[in-house]
Amino acid sequence: MTILGIESSCDETAAAVYTKEGLKSNIIASQSVHRRYGGVVPELASRAHHKTIWGTVRQALDTANVSIKEIDAIAVTQGPGLMGALLVGICFAKGMSVARNIPLIGVNHMDAHIYANFIDENPEYPFVSLTVSGGHTQLVLVEGPFNQKVLGRTRDDAAGEAFDKIGKILGLPYPAGPVIDEKSKTGDPEFHRFPQALLNEGFEFSFSGLKTSVLYYLEEKDNRESFLEEHLNDICASVSEAITEVLVKKLRKAVEETGVQSMLLAGGVSANSMLREKAKSLAAELGIKLHIPKMAYCTDNAAMIAVTGYMMAQQGMYSDLNMKPFANFEAGS
Repeated sequence: MTILGIESSCDETAAAVYTKEGLKSNIIASQSVHRRYGGVVPELASRAHHKTIWGTVRQALDTANVSIKEIDAIAVTQGPGLMGALLVGICFAKGMSVARNIPLIGVNHMDAHIYANFIDENPEYPFVSLTVSGGHTQLVLVEGPFNQKVLGRTRDDAAGEAFDKIGKILGLPYPAGPVIDEKSKTGDPEFHRFPQALLNEGFEFSFSGLKTSVLYYLEEKDNRESFLEEHLNDICASVSEAITEVLVKKLRKAVEETGVQSMLLAGGVSANSMLREKAKSLAAELGIKLHIPKMAYCTDNAAMIAVTGYMMAQQGMYSDLNMKPFANFEAGS
């Protein structure tokens, strides 16, 4: 099988080729237009996808040294994501499918984050996956290929969303997550204790209160600008501590209650250095295996779509031309 993967759920236009020999290419065209607005503008994202998708797919094929005639299936992100952005990818995939008579595979974006761990490794089932990104935060028990159960999700802001919104409060550029992570490395995580929500309420998450707590904390300072200038790295470290502590404590609970011997990190926030170190310490303490994808496969990319499509093809999980995008979990379940 030779799979072409296409990703366009948010602000990354991406294409990749995956075969039985492994990943052959992974091309990402990032959209810088959103930085001036402090967040992704859906209409601008759709237009950017429309302009770059064919060039990105062509580059992925050329890099993999594969022709369109050699593609056995097209895997494309079906959701969740921005509806307009998803439509660009799906319409392109459908057009190629009709023109070349190539089967389609609609891929759940969140599943793909989990199975990105299979690009370079072969995690053993069952395992628990902590999937954390800008739009979603969830704990999933995976008992076999696409045999999974969501243990808990965020009730409001996702972890990555909290990083970005708090970064905006701190005056940091978008996306703020990587900036906060870098500044945290030279800050004191115990400088201020920000709230850790829902620690005793199952596997659900909530991060909106943390954003409000940071805002109120800064408003109480007499000279906010000078305080931030002096303690920005400490505040970033304290925010990172609050977010990652909640994530790891919930992950511990999920592992202990399910009895699995493997756990995974997935999604853009799995690139966070503090989260990675805490997850490694937890795995060592519990004596279980930890899988974390390479940095290139943490944020949105087409390699994860292609490898997930490859695994779905092995299970006979194909889609038809009636496939429609879905913007949220409920529509895709």
